[in-house]
Amino acid sequence: MQARETEGADDIAGGQISSNPQKNPPSQQQVSGLLLPKRPSLKPAGERAVRELILKMFMSLDGFVASADGNPGVLMPPPDPAGKAWNVERAWDTSLHIVGANTFRGWAGYWPIAADAFAAPMNQIPKAVFSKNGPAILEAGKLDKHKPEALQPGAESWAKAYVASGDLVEEINTLKAQDGKPMFAYGGAAFARSLITHNLVDQFEFAIIPMVLGKGLAIFDGVAQPRRLTLASSKAFPMGTIVNTYRPA
Repeated sequence: MQARETEGADDIAGGQISSNPQKNPPSQQQVSGLLLPKRPSLKPAGERAVRELILKMFMSLDGFVASADGNPGVLMPPPDPAGKAWNVERAWDTSLHIVGANTFRGWAGYWPIAADAFAAPMNQIPKAVFSKNGPAILEAGKLDKHKPEALQPGAESWAKAYVASGDLVEEINTLKAQDGKPMFAYGGAAFARSLITHNLVDQFEFAIIPMVLGKGLAIFDGVAQPRRLTLASSKAFPMGTIVNTYRPA
């Protein structure tokens, strides 16, 4: 189940957990030199910390998050039980999954009946979907197309997702002001670019896949006023995937 990337800011293809979900980050050498615009503080000094937004992406060794035609499925990592177990546990470390309309449509049709280990955190943790079409997007979360006996616990949560139809910055900052674990946002190059452009990402978690695409969709193109990222952690898995975590310096 992989939605294809389109260039609309509201379109999020594929997400970084899919019908065969796992994660793979870009090489430390490649990403540690990435330059980002300087982020303003979201709250004055002394106020309580905001709920952070973590952008999670698969990325090729040459820095692409999808093929040139917008398919992130080309970056599915090689089978790796250790990597999958780690990622399933990691998937519980959020209080909100944030996706765009394309990803929501694909995931809402897949996860409610998926037998995959990722199904539990994907179904049971609340969702927010960014869609300019408003509540109509929740039609994708209706369960009447599935056999009741096939539904996983939490399947009903897709039809109850928060629909964010307003200004991206205002909506994200409203979500950040709420209590809870960090939020996980999944891209789609277009959605990831929008979050980066508006300085909304507090942490980048790149699953770097041992694969070179040669051409494809990137997420840092067009960034101005550069600022370096700091490598916060790096974890390698037996089949070659590396998960690198970066924060704005």
